[in-house]
Amino acid sequence: MTQKNDFELSRRTVMKLGVGVAAVAGAGAGVNIARDAFAAEPAAAKVTSLGSRVSRAEGPSKVAGRARYAIEQQLENMAYGVTVQSTRPAGRILNIDTSAAKAVPGVVDVYTFQNTLKINKPTVYSKGGGATEEFTPIQDDVVRFNGMHIALVVAETFEAATEAASLLKVDYEDGEAILDIDDPKAKPMLIEPMGASWGDAPAGLASADVKVDVTYTTAREYNVPMEPHACIASWDNAKITVWEPSQWVGGARSVVAEWLGIDIENVRVISPYVGGGFGSKIGAHPHVGLACVASRKLGRPVKVSLTRPQTFTGLGGRPATRQTLSIGATSEGKITSIVHESWNETAIDEVHVEACNNVTKIMYATPNFASRLNVVPVNTVQPGWKRGPGENPSAYALESAIDELAYALNMDPVTLRLANWADVDPSNNMPWTTRQLREAYAAGAEAIGWWDRNPAARSMREGRELVGYGMAAGSYPMIRTPSEAKIVLHANGQVEVLSAATDMGTGTYTILAQTAADYLGVPVETVTVRLGDTALPRSALAGGSQQANNLTGALVKAAENARTALLRLAASDPKSPLQSLKLAELTFEKGAIRPTRRPSGGISIAELLKAVGKDRLEIEGNTFAPGATEDMKNAADRSFAQLKGATEGSVSAHSWCAQFVEVRVDEDFGTIRVKRMVAAFDSGRIFNPKLAESQWISGMVMGLGQTLLEEGYVDQRDGRTVNANFADYAIPVNADIPDIQVISVGIPDMQATALGGKGVGEIGVVGVAPAIGNAVFHATGKRIRSLPITLEKLV
Repeated sequence: MTQKNDFELSRRTVMKLGVGVAAVAGAGAGVNIARDAFAAEPAAAKVTSLGSRVSRAEGPSKVAGRARYAIEQQLENMAYGVTVQSTRPAGRILNIDTSAAKAVPGVVDVYTFQNTLKINKPTVYSKGGGATEEFTPIQDDVVRFNGMHIALVVAETFEAATEAASLLKVDYEDGEAILDIDDPKAKPMLIEPMGASWGDAPAGLASADVKVDVTYTTAREYNVPMEPHACIASWDNAKITVWEPSQWVGGARSVVAEWLGIDIENVRVISPYVGGGFGSKIGAHPHVGLACVASRKLGRPVKVSLTRPQTFTGLGGRPATRQTLSIGATSEGKITSIVHESWNETAIDEVHVEACNNVTKIMYATPNFASRLNVVPVNTVQPGWKRGPGENPSAYALESAIDELAYALNMDPVTLRLANWADVDPSNNMPWTTRQLREAYAAGAEAIGWWDRNPAARSMREGRELVGYGMAAGSYPMIRTPSEAKIVLHANGQVEVLSAATDMGTGTYTILAQTAADYLGVPVETVTVRLGDTALPRSALAGGSQQANNLTGALVKAAENARTALLRLAASDPKSPLQSLKLAELTFEKGAIRPTRRPSGGISIAELLKAVGKDRLEIEGNTFAPGATEDMKNAADRSFAQLKGATEGSVSAHSWCAQFVEVRVDEDFGTIRVKRMVAAFDSGRIFNPKLAESQWISGMVMGLGQTLLEEGYVDQRDGRTVNANFADYAIPVNADIPDIQVISVGIPDMQATALGGKGVGEIGVVGVAPAIGNAVFHATGKRIRSLPITLEKLV
């Protein structure tokens, strides 16, 4: 790879595209330093509207300990539940001896399949429900995986419940287990509807001048949020309230109603704060069902909190995957065909698909394409979503293979990508909404010094360290769901924003306050946001990078309705100071109502409400289509029925990224250190740069962990997850994180969303793994095709 002409051509191309982008540098564990267009506002010129760097609204409450999370609620007469999990991967339970457990002072009862509490099967999301798994614990004697809930011990104290749980004696009849996707006993299942094809992929490969034919694997990963999965359920007078760390209270509400077999109107789910989720808290998991039925049985609140080890098997993370990719190209680098087949593990009796062709089928122009997706049932907890589900492993395989193709062609990896630029979505021939990926290549390459490297593998070193540069691209689809919001205007000048949406640390409280301030013309400090309660206006889930766009759109509608209502009130109420004027003679601007002909002044919202004798004014807004029924609105709140995908409106809408990294590999020991990370993102209009940067950086950190550290180890003797704790399941810490620079190249995408924003949260992790893997190859000349990349694979 020494063709300087190719390098200079690419450099000139991307440099022309790189003008005007905004960059932000971070150091160490994500310390952000604003630059260029994201520069912090001087105190004297403080800006509080969308687009400014407002700090997290709920931050002071969290730092001071005033933010009360789900299981921090203090309820009278609370009982404590501890789950007991299977120690076998397959077979049946013959007997559970509970006598010793029940003898522990303070134990209320022990529930097993022999002394069961009825839990109905919920409807999973793929069938129109809100559940992420059908499994309901303690309903039968079947053992499906090691770590499955087989009992619930309830006691007056947590300590008594824990002691009693340790005294259960379980007799098993072992069955034959399938523990990983490579097990010869496994029976893969083809998921035909999720495949894609066009042209003649085999013929395109056969005619190619250059081909790569490779297999990539990824390990099982776990979400491991800071806040463990836990809940409080309180049954009272035929109704139940559940405090649950949830990314989707509407979905959790529907699942609880199904578990208990009661009307959904008798269920309330509350989740004001969530200590991280990354997809694992979208669904209410089986331990929540146990808490609910136990509370109903006992007629008192029951708290159930999973231990850290139990969070590894009480719910599923990203499944292990295997992908084969064949790419053919002409000698000039034009791709002629891509053939992609993937496999991911799923529960033995349920189906979870990790859509590994999501990026492969849209990233590059090719006349021939074929992909197939398969699932492999194994004895594991049902896998779930983890940040960038589908797109993450899809980009890993594709962008690693593209790098291999670049070396086979002796072309620069950026040059190869530009040579196969897709002017339209190749999977459906639809035009893109916005696609600032060329600009991302330009900005990222320039920031990391891509064009100054020696492109030959194993050609750069510093002392005993081999130096490598790698890059990769990625995308994430624009998902949208209609939602609602309510604004409450108070006569004391305060403004409330109400929504059932949740904030899991992504900044929902802050962005909604900014939106209300912007569109009502009031100081952001006067806006209070209430979230995370099914008693509030309906909202879709916080997942798929859709929530900010869903809610700001609904809130703007509410603000527009509020402005109209205020003008009408000012013109029609006999007590209004402006009642003598007609509606057409009034205008609303900067938080005040004034005569159109008057250039300034007028009366504020609070002054108008006081004048007409109103304490408050409530106004709602939503993004549903005109004529939407209550059933349609409920479906958006409780299921995926109203979800709109990336190709809504016959255009293809996605966020885009270009990831660049520099690594150092110790030549003697094979240890890998990531020295620098640079990424450029097209996420459309950025509502709050500080929050967006935080999301991008955290995604990149998560991708580093996936690439170099994270791997679930399963004991092949008994199916036990060996490293189900923070001591043995390695995730990145401060010392692992290099200098990180993130760059925004997006422009408002008005075809994608009402305010022009696109997804931020998921895209940060996409493309990190292949960029690091490609850098490791550049440094060492050795290609590692399985994640994580560990020193024993290098030496």
